Amino acid sequence: MFAPVMDQPSIATDWTFAATSYISATLFPDNPTPSPKAASLAHTLDLSSKPADTAPVNITGLTRDELTQALIDSGVVEPRKANMRMQQMWRWMHHYGVTDFDLMTDIAKDQRALFPEKFTLSRPEIVERQISRDGTRKYLIRMAPGIEVETVYIPDVGRAGALCVSSQVGCTLNCTFCHTGTQKLVRNLTTAEIVAQVQVARDDLGEWPSPKEDRRLSNIVFMGMGEPLYNLDHVANAIEIISDNEGIALSRRRITVSTSGVVPELANLGNRTAAMLAISLHATNDALRDVLVPLNKKYPIAELMDAIRAYPQLSNARRVTFEYVMLKGVNDSPAEARALINLLKGIPAKINLIPFNPWPGTDYQCSDWKTIEAFAAILNRAGYASPIRTPRGRDILAACGQLKSESEKKRASTLRREQKATPAETVETASNEDNDHSESLPFAHLAAGMVS
Repeated sequence: MFAPVMDQPSIATDWTFAATSYISATLFPDNPTPSPKAASLAHTLDLSSKPADTAPVNITGLTRDELTQALIDSGVVEPRKANMRMQQMWRWMHHYGVTDFDLMTDIAKDQRALFPEKFTLSRPEIVERQISRDGTRKYLIRMAPGIEVETVYIPDVGRAGALCVSSQVGCTLNCTFCHTGTQKLVRNLTTAEIVAQVQVARDDLGEWPSPKEDRRLSNIVFMGMGEPLYNLDHVANAIEIISDNEGIALSRRRITVSTSGVVPELANLGNRTAAMLAISLHATNDALRDVLVPLNKKYPIAELMDAIRAYPQLSNARRVTFEYVMLKGVNDSPAEARALINLLKGIPAKINLIPFNPWPGTDYQCSDWKTIEAFAAILNRAGYASPIRTPRGRDILAACGQLKSESEKKRASTLRREQKATPAETVETASNEDNDHSESLPFAHLAAGMVS
């Protein structure tokens, strides 16, 4: 089962930035505390709670090597048969999606009966599932008591559909334009909890066994809660599992990791995962980016650009996506557009322009539509693809702006039940949300622009 954790306030995503497709900005603190485990990856936080030694291990979050060793250590499988048994179990878990050891029919029944004492294949609890008029699906998933995250499936994105997954619970980057950034960090998600988000979506979409063609879920974007590079060990292992050809089998070129710019870990990300890269940029100079993305004070733009240019396998076929939120009178002038072109010179890139979605308490406003179009036109003339992202699934995000401030006191699921108990108030809130474009996950709509 998923590891129990301290009873902390539930922090579901707060996608105040648009609709459902990317939670950017769950970025990270200027001074994260590195874990002992991450001595070689000093910028990776290890805040995941550890299961008791006697608790069954959720083996859906183990890599092939880890699973082989776990089988040996359990005493259930002889060392000489461990690799063969691992391959059998791997296919059942990740190709067929089974959650019951008894369904692994090519393994002896008496041995299957021993597995539940040592291992589990359990899924986390789906607290809430919502489907938008446009087909977007949002899942509120409880990983452990008080630990809830949102995962969003966006149809008709990329090859077929994209899943926006979270890597952490909460945020410490404090990006000033991002509502989620004001939520406190609870902990990292484990590998099993990251993989579980994909499994939950595939369960719902009926995509077991893994199809070779006509997939409904074809792309994964790490744009949910959290800064993935502060949880790189678990993110990298999850990508290894998700991309395995004998399992879920999603190409690494269809997996995108978005970061606010943890410079020391960019090369590690590329070398360990070969994933596509997205950068939450939002400004072209340090003075402004220091305000919008405080992590910039630690890793200035010049250092970030140097690291991006050195990103493994960077090419025209593997472009970097730059995310740029349009803030009225802040970063949306023609001069800023030209500065952006100069900044990205020599980098194979595309630029996602994100209309800002206001949230309660923010001083920022969204740029006028004509201003956004003029900004995009300048980029287009310079040869950069610069789509303007449109929110998805607004109709299933009513009152999410309020959820953020209250989530420190109540679970998101509790608040939603209260809202359903007072439908008139809920409808009014939903209407207001739709009018001002307030969404619960700051960059949910971005996933559409991260994949191709």
